[in-house]
Amino acid sequence: MTHPVSTIRLQDIMRDARSRSLELLNGLCETQLIGPQMPIVNPLHWEIGHVAWFHEYFILRRRYGHEPLLARGDQLYDSIGIQHHQRWDLPLYSMADTLDYMARVQNALLDRLGTGEASEQDSYLYQFTTFHEDMHTEAYTWARQTLAYSTPVFANALALAEDDTAGPLPGDADIPGGTLMLGSPEGAPFVFDNEKWAHPVTVAPFRMARAPVTNSEFAAFVEAGGYHRHEFWDDDGWQWRQKANATHPVYWQPDGAGGWTLRRFDKTVSLPPNQPVIHVCWHEAQAWCRWAGRRLPSEAEWECAATAGPAGEDNKRAYPWGETEPDITRANLDGRALGVIDVAARAAGDSIHGLRQMIGNVWEWTDTTFGPYPGFSPDDYKEYSEPLFDDTMVLRGGAWATRSRVIDSTYRNYFGPDRRDVLAGFRTCALG
Repeated sequence: MTHPVSTIRLQDIMRDARSRSLELLNGLCETQLIGPQMPIVNPLHWEIGHVAWFHEYFILRRRYGHEPLLARGDQLYDSIGIQHHQRWDLPLYSMADTLDYMARVQNALLDRLGTGEASEQDSYLYQFTTFHEDMHTEAYTWARQTLAYSTPVFANALALAEDDTAGPLPGDADIPGGTLMLGSPEGAPFVFDNEKWAHPVTVAPFRMARAPVTNSEFAAFVEAGGYHRHEFWDDDGWQWRQKANATHPVYWQPDGAGGWTLRRFDKTVSLPPNQPVIHVCWHEAQAWCRWAGRRLPSEAEWECAATAGPAGEDNKRAYPWGETEPDITRANLDGRALGVIDVAARAAGDSIHGLRQMIGNVWEWTDTTFGPYPGFSPDDYKEYSEPLFDDTMVLRGGAWATRSRVIDSTYRNYFGPDRRDVLAGFRTCALG
């Protein structure tokens, strides 16, 4: 069961998550808030209502038996019952009414918390529903990128720091391997269902890149004709490449002078050479690895490297640098940089093996298919993980828009191998 959390903490994170949701609405007209029908984004107008409904359903209604606060909420916002393609054609409430509904749900949740320490069940439910909103605000962020909308304005954003342009970080680190307790142990402060439970996995020694693959490193693959050479792609990857007509990462364009530009939201910039490549799918990452004579890490290797392996249940670190929660000196998270930064930045976040940015900047694809750990059982939101087992690939580490309160070294993300809209890059390991 989740550790009890103070009601002040729960109130603070709820308000903060909602502020980020509202920030991501700013600057968009009603047409943009619906947007074109696409398989990789939701209509933002629908999605914010869904997030409020999720809070209401799992806490006010299921736990406390409240009557619904919105007459048609279940018919509009149940993401399990409403197919993705239907979300553009629903009779949504006006934006004013949707915002009013969001406020009423949050006020009801805040009012019933009271003071002092929350119960274990409330501590779990309030955190889980807030983290669910955090995951959606990351999705709102990449949706604005997908749709070429303006750069969001975040109250916590920081001016570009000297460290953000720290350059490349070449080379590998030796990871000794050993017996890793993969996953979260019983008694952890908060656990997502797919992290249950920590179990021993033997990891052989390996060598892992100190940093994710950069734009300049990926550009060499593109310029060598990597997208046109079947030998670098497995059959599924080659079929994806042909169907997508992919010849370079999705937001790159030739600059006319032998280089590349990159679209960031609604602006075009010269390709920053030392930033990690982002918005590449698993197939693209695998093809680059075959071209470079490298490989993706397994999920167990990634967690072993991030938690200081060889690791046991008693000495496993929550973060690559230790137990201290992430801050701006250690990790590019929380949208503060409004994008990725150079791979050599944030040295204070290094693991004991000298691996940098294992938390933040870009999600990192692994070579592991998402599946249950021994002892898995679904939590209150039964559809959170189980329906995606066997059909998606595991990513680790968080990205620049990921909220720091969500991410640690055991957090498992998962997307289909064809997804290049998400904030994903990759880190590699040496062969052999």
